[in-house]
Amino acid sequence: MPRRVFSQVLVMQLAIITGVTALVTGLFLAPLSAEFDDRATQRALAIARSTAVQPGLPEQLRSPGGPSADGPVQERAERVRRTTGASYVVIMDTRGIRWSHPEVRRIGRYVSTDPARALAGHEVRHIDVGTLGRSARGKVPVRDDEGRIVGAVSVGIAYDSVRERLLGAVPELLAYAGGALGVGVLAALLVSRRLQRQTHDLAFSDISALLAEREAMLHGIREGVVALDGAGRIRLVNDEAQRLLDLAPRDAGRALEEALGSGRTADVLTGRVTGRDLLTVRGGRVLVANRMPTDDGGAVVTLRDRTELEQLGRELDSSRVLVDALRAQDHEHANRLHVLLGLLELELYDEAAAYLSEVVGVHRATAEQITGQVRDPQLAALLVGKATVAAERDVALRVRSGTLLPDRLVDAREMVTVVGNLVDNALDAAAGTARAEVGVELLPAGGTGVRLRVTDSGPGIPPERREQVFAEGWSTKPPPAHGRRGLGLALVKRLAERHGGIVRVGEAPGGGAEFTVELPDALAPDPAVADRAGAAAGGTDGAA
Repeated sequence: MPRRVFSQVLVMQLAIITGVTALVTGLFLAPLSAEFDDRATQRALAIARSTAVQPGLPEQLRSPGGPSADGPVQERAERVRRTTGASYVVIMDTRGIRWSHPEVRRIGRYVSTDPARALAGHEVRHIDVGTLGRSARGKVPVRDDEGRIVGAVSVGIAYDSVRERLLGAVPELLAYAGGALGVGVLAALLVSRRLQRQTHDLAFSDISALLAEREAMLHGIREGVVALDGAGRIRLVNDEAQRLLDLAPRDAGRALEEALGSGRTADVLTGRVTGRDLLTVRGGRVLVANRMPTDDGGAVVTLRDRTELEQLGRELDSSRVLVDALRAQDHEHANRLHVLLGLLELELYDEAAAYLSEVVGVHRATAEQITGQVRDPQLAALLVGKATVAAERDVALRVRSGTLLPDRLVDAREMVTVVGNLVDNALDAAAGTARAEVGVELLPAGGTGVRLRVTDSGPGIPPERREQVFAEGWSTKPPPAHGRRGLGLALVKRLAERHGGIVRVGEAPGGGAEFTVELPDALAPDPAVADRAGAAAGGTDGAA
């Protein structure tokens, strides 16, 4: 067998077409031969019938002269034979003695085949061998006017003529079979050529090796790969894509939106959002997607996890801001030292002590105020740092007086992400405005819930864009050096939804934007409340 796929398919198709053609031809010839035999015996029987009913034949068979070569029965039979083209027309009496025969020397002799059935009143037709060779025969009884059998007529048609008719039909049949075979071969060639193009002239072993290599590559690379068919159903998803998109192997064959749900990720993967290196957020992960259409109407989508890179970029931005703040504080600190040195050189010691107390007290009061209201150390440290950065940007960061957050956060890192993103956006919006101010309020809600409210004195967000601000990649600010913007608010929304919460944006009481985040299970249960509840339950049981 040839090694190429199209060659093997071509050989198998040709073998199947040839075999089917030969089988159909044979199956057609077999009933055709039987049909020719049946027609020949029917013709012989019809000639015998017409001869047996000729007027005067019964009387001639009863004539006392007996059979003779020049008798009227012989003349009658030869006339019928010549007229019909039969091989012989034999007329016999009730004893089976011939009264006619093409060979006159056989007249008066007993017939070569048994005439009993015909003389018993039955019509007989069959293929048999007699004195003139193989022939198709028909035998009928001869009856007088009263219905008595007085003899029989046997008519034979040479079987060679039947065979000639059959053989004459074979060339035409073979011509049709050859035409069908030629069409089948041409179709097989066209199919094989198409298969050759589609398989790129590969052998079966090459296809098996490529399939094994593809499986190893797809499941070994650290980049997510999702293949879609023309109807938007998942055709293939590798291990990394399952991890990044929270999919399972059983999702293969499902519609993409059915497996992922509606949102930007589904829009990017289905091609409704076009472009290169499209950003999307899925389950708290920042993904970069690229989509490549395929010839069959489907597509292959590659996914890269940029969560860590995005976090590093944000940390780098924060570091740069802190470096700038420290540089500004260094200049301010130098100025304060110069003031303090001048007061000491002027021997104004009381004024120097008062100046130093005032400078230190302002920073200490701010830190003590924040830590007194926000008990979680990571979140308090974040707000203290943001207050310093806000001061350098000439923005007042105020923790609202009603803020009181206990040290029972379930996931402080995620809360830091939420608060940090909202405060950064608020600082960017408020910077440069008159009486720039950012307000932060953190309150427990419902025992284990937290309500966060961040306001700014910026220009605010128009109502028609308040849902758009949470879309991945949407931002009004220029991109930073490390990458792109438009992910902070999307991450905030995803984190809130993952904890069963919500995010709303509206207008602050004094103008600007107000973001509200409600997280129903952000706090661990209060042990003191649990102890009191247990004690109350125990007391009730004891009373009972």
